[in-house]
Amino acid sequence: MRLMYQRCAALDVHKKTVTVCTRWTQANGQVKSEVQTFGTTTPELLEMMDWLSEWEVTTVAIESTGEYWKPVFNLLEGNFEVILVNSKHVKQVPGRKTDVKDAEWLAELLSYGLLKASYIPPKPQRDLRDLTRHRVKLVQERARIVNRVQKVLEHANIKLASVASDVMGVSGRQMMAALVEGETDPAVMAELAKGRLRNKMALLEKALTGVVRPHHRFMLAQHLSHIDFLDEQIERVSNEIGQRVEGMSHRQGSDDSGPSGNESYLANDLLTWKESIDLLDTAPGVDKRAAEIVLAETGINMTQFPSANHLTAWAGLAPGNNQSGSKRRRAKTREGNRNLRQIMVQIAWAASRKKGSYAQALYRRLAGRRGKKRAIIAVARTLLESFWYMLSRNEPYKELSGDYFSNRRKEVRVNVLTKQLEKLGYAVQLEPVTLQLEPA
Repeated sequence: MRLMYQRCAALDVHKKTVTVCTRWTQANGQVKSEVQTFGTTTPELLEMMDWLSEWEVTTVAIESTGEYWKPVFNLLEGNFEVILVNSKHVKQVPGRKTDVKDAEWLAELLSYGLLKASYIPPKPQRDLRDLTRHRVKLVQERARIVNRVQKVLEHANIKLASVASDVMGVSGRQMMAALVEGETDPAVMAELAKGRLRNKMALLEKALTGVVRPHHRFMLAQHLSHIDFLDEQIERVSNEIGQRVEGMSHRQGSDDSGPSGNESYLANDLLTWKESIDLLDTAPGVDKRAAEIVLAETGINMTQFPSANHLTAWAGLAPGNNQSGSKRRRAKTREGNRNLRQIMVQIAWAASRKKGSYAQALYRRLAGRRGKKRAIIAVARTLLESFWYMLSRNEPYKELSGDYFSNRRKEVRVNVLTKQLEKLGYAVQLEPVTLQLEPA
């Protein structure tokens, strides 16, 4: 087997300790190795780096374990060639599972180049990814608090959600504020309605008639203040994301927040982060916030993914393989980037509701015979493939229209429909009709 790395090391990382195995393959083929265990505090990790330098190690492999690999990676990055590997790809032989054996096995695989490195984005993108993921958690927390608000209203016999489509809208918020302040007259609270909700004044008065106790007012006030706090936090994080994207979109120069040069910021001389967000915004179901989340996970440089299929597999949207002999069984989708998969499914649901779109046609084509969940995964995969081509070619989204599948095999479809009519006892004679477009 061909030797790829003459001097290398492998790290088995835990919460409090790091087991390190160095491996040196000499010119005569003999292998020298040594195993030591270090702590995970910064001084102890610096001591580990000095030890690796004494061995003249050039490449280090780290097994990905939760969040514990990140402190080690932060110090090794820039000083060694670091390869982060998936623990599922380097499983040890059953019955021989120890930290030392893991490190030795990892070092041996690394020396022969049998490890597949995971995608690690540059520091500016990692920081942006942390911000977008934090914003997603804040939005989810806000949704949970809104559900608790509705729960308190139900306990107080207030049926506002049955009349108003959004209890947290302008009208609903003013009515709940009046409830907190001690208002008990439903007619007075119904007068706070705005817009089209004023057409339901009679229903509002009935819905706002309840049994509200001081306990309900206190709980409602707590939840509303929590929602206000989360709204403020979401706004601050969104502004910070906008500033980071603006800073990463500069074509010249760099700062201390990222590596020198522009190779980590720009996909090419024509595309920046800000322009990439605008580019994805042309696709159905995508807005600025969704585009920020997608790009924070994938980056704008698609060269790290050899093809669109590699990107969809990395996102966990590719079908799994379960084949034995000539039998091919059903398999779940592969595991991948959960955050990217989540936002792509949300984008797919929004795109499938756009009338006359290819995404809607694809969803309806598959949902009837494969189910809604499989259909939406297929739409998400198709859209992510489109994103890969859009970013690689610097081209906006091209809509194929909702009649794409009908026109793709038009003659076959005509023959099928003709045969169906003939089976029903009709003589069918088809004549082409020239469609006349109405003037704009």
